[in-house]
Amino acid sequence: MPNRTPLAMVETLMTQILTLIADRDSTSLTQPVIECVRDVISGGAITVLSPGEAVDIDCPIAPDLKQVRAALNGAQIDAVATHADNRRKRLLIADMDSTIITGETLDELAVFAGIGEKIAAITARAMNGELNFEAALRERVAMLKGLNVKALEQTWAGIRLTPGAMELVATMKAHGAFTALVSGGFTFFTSRVAGLAGFDLHRSNELLDDGTALTGLVAEPIVGRSAKLATLHDLAAQRGLPLSASLTVGDGANDLDMLLAAGLGVAFHAKPIVAAAARSRVDHANLRALLFAQGYPASAFS
Repeated sequence: MPNRTPLAMVETLMTQILTLIADRDSTSLTQPVIECVRDVISGGAITVLSPGEAVDIDCPIAPDLKQVRAALNGAQIDAVATHADNRRKRLLIADMDSTIITGETLDELAVFAGIGEKIAAITARAMNGELNFEAALRERVAMLKGLNVKALEQTWAGIRLTPGAMELVATMKAHGAFTALVSGGFTFFTSRVAGLAGFDLHRSNELLDDGTALTGLVAEPIVGRSAKLATLHDLAAQRGLPLSASLTVGDGANDLDMLLAAGLGVAFHAKPIVAAAARSRVDHANLRALLFAQGYPASAFS
């Protein structure tokens, strides 16, 4: 007779969860796809979080995400692995540009100075870790010297929240989490985005002007990679939380330290260097994926 593991022991061994999340605009999660992935990881029970969009699969061990992505065969479906315990985080720290909002505010501001492409090229290199973030920020801001401050309002008029941003913040707050927007961008924008999306706190850089035009300077010290990590530690300590109770999300190299330090750090539609280094990533779905990864069903979203 083959050896059989008692059901109670199997349930005890299921310590990992694999969450599959489909990009609702391009595909749907089907039962054959779900069962294929479950077979690849020798998974157990399936919990539907949102029909056709997201499911949890119990796992006896940490799933091999490379195998999972190979099984998905290029489908617009994300896979995030988490520990079964303490999935719902009590601290959220999010990047702003290309994360909570869809664009890069500095690049869009530069369009009004007629140097949008030039600035965007530097931004792309900085976000992929090819340039020192602080030095690259100073360089780009210096190039905007003399730009009329009215360009800030014009840029703000074109800013859009990433789909799922408001649901992410509202749902976590409704379940007792503290939420912070921490950006290498500027307070002119983070204050407004934080208010629009519902964040409890925002931290970013101050773009200096003389009342009429930008001076080409940014206030020091700059909120960069180390400052984002320090904010994670500070906010967790202030609330008596272990880092395991935190969720961080971002797309650029200046986010990587806080992504690696958090209990759940998610590279969101991230630059290659960030996607490769982060333990968790969302390449296809919107920010609702971060709620599914914490085990929230869509019915619990605020």
